[in-house]
Amino acid sequence: MTDTVRTRDLAAVVTVAVAVYLVLLAGRAVELLRADDPVAVGLGAGVLILPVLGVWILVATWRSGLQIQRLTRRLDEEGGLPDTSDLPRRPSGRVDREAADEWFERWRAEVEADPHDWRGWYRLAVAYDIAGDRRRARTTMRKAVELEATETRAR
Repeated sequence: MTDTVRTRDLAAVVTVAVAVYLVLLAGRAVELLRADDPVAVGLGAGVLILPVLGVWILVATWRSGLQIQRLTRRLDEEGGLPDTSDLPRRPSGRVDREAADEWFERWRAEVEADPHDWRGWYRLAVAYDIAGDRRRARTTMRKAVELEATETRAR
């Protein structure tokens, strides 16, 4: 079983678990809304917001994951996926900080040279992730998805 399949299966299991939780939570909210007590009704309305928000987060997360997966497949077909296998690692398995910084600079320079190419943004997002900056990795990957969508529409 590949890592991609394993990750997808885990994401599906977690999604089902969260969906069950959201359904149960919505049920509790409906019970509170049916109560005669105005405080319980107000609490029920507040609790009902949580499952709605949860569904929105699940949909947005899956949508983002599928978009990134599409970019990964495309880049792999083009032979442009960044290879991190030769980077030195700590005993924990994380990439050595100095090596991650050097690797990051390589991809940052690529983006600066061609800021309209989604491929460079994708590789830069991977570099941010390896450097441990998850927030910037997500932001940069969103930029890659946006640029790739623009490129696809232009064709």
